[in-house]
Amino acid sequence: MEENPDVRVPVLVVGGSLVGLSTSLFLSRHGIRHLLVEKHAGTSEHPRGRGINARTMELFRTAGAEPAIRRAAAALAGNNGILQTESLTGDQHNWLVKEVDPGGALARFSPTGWCLCSQNNIEPELAAQSRAQGADVRFSTELMSFDQDENGVDALVKDRETGEHIRVRADFLIAADGPRSPVREALRIPQTGGGELFHNVSITFRSERLTEVLGDLRFIVCYLIRPGADGALLPVDNDTLWVFHAPWHPDQGETLEDFTDERCVRQIREAIGVPDLDVAIGGKAPWHAAERVAVRYSSGRVFLAGDAAHEMCPTGAFGSNTGIQDAHNLAWKIAAVLDGSAGIDLLDTYEAERLPVARATSERASARSAEHSHPGYAPPPTMGGGGPRSGVLPTAMGYCYPVGAVVGGDQDRPVIPEGLRLKGDVGTRAPHMWVTRAGQRLSTLDLYERSFVLLTSPGTPWAAAAGQVARRSGARLDAYTVGSAGSGADLVQADDADWTEVHELPAGGAVLVRPDGFVAWRTDGGAGAPESGAPEAVLLDVLSKVLRTG
Repeated sequence: MEENPDVRVPVLVVGGSLVGLSTSLFLSRHGIRHLLVEKHAGTSEHPRGRGINARTMELFRTAGAEPAIRRAAAALAGNNGILQTESLTGDQHNWLVKEVDPGGALARFSPTGWCLCSQNNIEPELAAQSRAQGADVRFSTELMSFDQDENGVDALVKDRETGEHIRVRADFLIAADGPRSPVREALRIPQTGGGELFHNVSITFRSERLTEVLGDLRFIVCYLIRPGADGALLPVDNDTLWVFHAPWHPDQGETLEDFTDERCVRQIREAIGVPDLDVAIGGKAPWHAAERVAVRYSSGRVFLAGDAAHEMCPTGAFGSNTGIQDAHNLAWKIAAVLDGSAGIDLLDTYEAERLPVARATSERASARSAEHSHPGYAPPPTMGGGGPRSGVLPTAMGYCYPVGAVVGGDQDRPVIPEGLRLKGDVGTRAPHMWVTRAGQRLSTLDLYERSFVLLTSPGTPWAAAAGQVARRSGARLDAYTVGSAGSGADLVQADDADWTEVHELPAGGAVLVRPDGFVAWRTDGGAGAPESGAPEAVLLDVLSKVLRTG
């Protein structure tokens, strides 16, 4: 252990991009002091990583960040669909996806919806939200080295502006330091998967006339497939700022220097189909699409999250969303260990839950890139595609944890199902339904953030048992009864809803939901139930198993 460190914090977060800043936000919401270090001078300046799925927006909603993110995303709020065409000047357009949420069907499952917000817009909002809650976020600060013992991590970081070296002692280190993660490399954690799949150069440009060419077209991305001039066009502000992803073939000897301004202008004009289009090149940023997943998500007290743990094809925006959901899963578990309500072994469930999700999701991301014929990607002929295996909603929201910090999960259940089932099964994201609490309308999902929550009907013994268990165990556990108006319930369900039907429970049952909104355990509540016994003793046993305190 480093004697007399300059900084002593419970958690050190390495990496201040989208996942690292989300990690900081979620830790802040749990009241966990932490230091985030990022070697770059500030947040991303290049528009990328834009798609935020509904599950991630649910997490930002409970963290209080959704309104700020929606404001940052206002310029693209009307864009929808994925277009494929040989020329934007013609009328032969193929909508690969016409609408992300056709007919607003997602409202049955979620209190929010997907959002289109580029990293250069969302990252400053996340940093501001975290700092407002006391987070120590330092840019231009680089991790130089780290070591760990059984009680914590010693790290040396450098202020790149002053040259000062700072010694940090933390209980845990979270590495959100990208696909070339120095932390992962130092831990010698290998990766599996298909490896590098294709390469693009992301080119920002300004064009005043492109809006005239597009007319009423408002898409998320347009794949331009003209032979010899293919690429992907993405709007930044629907006005004058745009991004073009040009295929790059380093395996054929092509270098970044080959992408001169003149070449980029020519390719953009040819791909769009307007030979004299005004194009002023801004920045250029190479990126690599890959399918890689770390074989381990942790080593001792060091954890991997985001691209440090997994790389995925960009189609579907699965990579960034999976990374943010990694951070949310890990944050509540570290908080429980630090406040003494959980055993250290709870942190083993981070890998048990998130690693299988990353493997399954990365495969689906690659399949979706093949389906959409992403510019620059020539998938192997053995790759399948289409059908339910590449469905976005089951992948984004329907994934489950058959094992981990759960009791009674179905270990034969696939990590990602073919269809979306959110009915309160153990290991799945708990159902959404609208309720009223003390006159305020909210989603049941709004209840799940800082504590375990037990839902039951009025008149069952489970709510009182939960109160006793919270006092005895010290665990963060809240209990609510749910019922119709006039039933005396804490949460009044809408007239057209029945919480027991939504959760597929009998009237005497109960469901225990984790701080991340996943069902930890459920009971039918009957005398013949496998866990039948005194409700308090049953709940104590369940929490002991979930939190690894036994």
